Amino acid sequence: MCGITGWVSFDRDLRAEGETLDAMTETMSCRGPDDRGTWSEGPAALGHRRLAIIDLPGGRQPMTAATPEGTVALVYSGEAYNFTELRRELTGRGHGFSTDSDTEVVLRGYLEWGAELAGRLNGMYAFAVWDGRHDKLVMIRDRMGIKPFYYYPTPDGVLFGSEPKAILANPLARARVRLDGLRELFTFVKTPGHAIWDGMHEVEPGTVVTVDRSGLRRHVYWQLETRPQTDDRDTSVAAVRTLLDDIVRRQLVADVPRCTLLSGGLDSSAMTALAARQLAEHGERVRSFAVDFVGQTDHFVADELRATPDTPFVHDVARASGTDHRDIVLDAQALADLDVRAKVIRARDLPMGFGDMDASLYLLFQAVREHSTVALSGESADEVFGGYLQFFDEEARNADTFPWLVRFSRDFGDDADVLRPDLTEAMDLEAYVADGYRTAVAGIRRLDGESDFEYRMRRICHLHLTRFVRVLLDRKDRTSMAVGLEVRVPFCDHRLVEYVYNTPWALKSFDGREKSLLREATADVIPKSVYDRVKSPYPSTQDPKYAVALQDHAKDLLARPTHPVFDLVDAERLRRAAHRDTPQITQASRRGLERTLDLALWLDLYSPEVSFS
Repeated sequence: MCGITGWVSFDRDLRAEGETLDAMTETMSCRGPDDRGTWSEGPAALGHRRLAIIDLPGGRQPMTAATPEGTVALVYSGEAYNFTELRRELTGRGHGFSTDSDTEVVLRGYLEWGAELAGRLNGMYAFAVWDGRHDKLVMIRDRMGIKPFYYYPTPDGVLFGSEPKAILANPLARARVRLDGLRELFTFVKTPGHAIWDGMHEVEPGTVVTVDRSGLRRHVYWQLETRPQTDDRDTSVAAVRTLLDDIVRRQLVADVPRCTLLSGGLDSSAMTALAARQLAEHGERVRSFAVDFVGQTDHFVADELRATPDTPFVHDVARASGTDHRDIVLDAQALADLDVRAKVIRARDLPMGFGDMDASLYLLFQAVREHSTVALSGESADEVFGGYLQFFDEEARNADTFPWLVRFSRDFGDDADVLRPDLTEAMDLEAYVADGYRTAVAGIRRLDGESDFEYRMRRICHLHLTRFVRVLLDRKDRTSMAVGLEVRVPFCDHRLVEYVYNTPWALKSFDGREKSLLREATADVIPKSVYDRVKSPYPSTQDPKYAVALQDHAKDLLARPTHPVFDLVDAERLRRAAHRDTPQITQASRRGLERTLDLALWLDLYSPEVSFS
């Protein structure tokens, strides 16, 4: 796992721009603490920071191949889980290898198949190839968007990077956010390709972007498609289990210590149990880690989102699977620490997080990194198998909008209520969301004979897999890579996603509960307590000291009335929230405090030019 960056300028020789390339590359140091490398030739310059996972001595980058027509150079971030099969096929086609790394397999694969290599890869990846034979840059991103990838067109070429910070380190990039960028920050809809920073774009999932002297072109090599599927219940359950066994086996491959992230929910418990069983075949024991909060289990109060604390279920799984388990227990002071908040914002490049859940995730990853370099996560199972409350909420199901927004509005209040009224009016978020929703559902194909209800559920599943999940995958990647931890997501394997997406909703919920297929497919390896447990989201602290700390930070901010955050935030609303009695601090008001503090720190860290046009 790594950080990549680069610059193509057809009007200059970039060998003279080493200082700028170094600056771009060094912004990726957290993503790749083990090694660095740069390469330049004529109009192309590539930078790489490496987190060594496979073939520790042999996977250095940028990696190049000399051909009679010119040099082909690669910078690659991610993992190709089928690299062994591809290597065997390429060897049969006459390719020689000097390393055991999957990076060289990707390079040789490009030499053999060009950009069509993308369709042959199974994994999570973002990579760029400078093809000196044709003076073109080829940028490729994995199907689900697990690994981030951004680019910024210039008058004579392009800048690119794993994260916006790499691009913003180049003087050609302008750190500006316009009104549409602000809208994206406050709507939670994740418009495909939108990078929030003005002039910057994402390489969309499942897409190849090619840049040459004639301009920039995009090609979609994979997208989620509707296909008929007639497997019965037993066949579907068996197919899911077969896929999961293969996926977990592939994703356990690493030359460094690996572990699992365990929450005690169905997703992470099933993944941990499968990993434990497979490692046991080789006499190994899986490590597992869970996040917890001081006093949370003893003083837990059930609410509409969370009926039970995680820890008892976590320990049930650890015992049943014989894992080497460790709880990472956090207190309110650590969660509210402004330095931690700043590190999270720096990791994301944007103030669009989840408050204490972002802080706890960062601190969890930081603690895990002391013991392991690779972690398997249960992320994305809810999107794949239909696990969220909104899948079973009639209002959310029937709303002509993104269904999670119905739940968010009900549970947390209006996320934009921290903004100045004039800015809220100018942003017109309701219209922005409505436009985004119409675009998102326009291309979802309905099967012949599909009932109205099944088609509505298909649309909801599609929206989660193409909009909602991308927010969470970006959060996971950016937060974990900020501490040099590679987190793998077995449930995002495109074979599983395609199969389950096209399974009718009646089968996805055949027992009247969420994630019926996953529960039944792993029933033999998970404890009964987990099998029976109702879905519970990622944990959030209930300690009132956390809310008090937020209020104290808000009061400090209010003491600086000229701070640029008050060009965006309604100071009077913030003042009321900062002085509210602790028992009256709702989830919505706490969320408003968190968003305001995030905005203020982002403005301090990035000094962006904010344009209301």
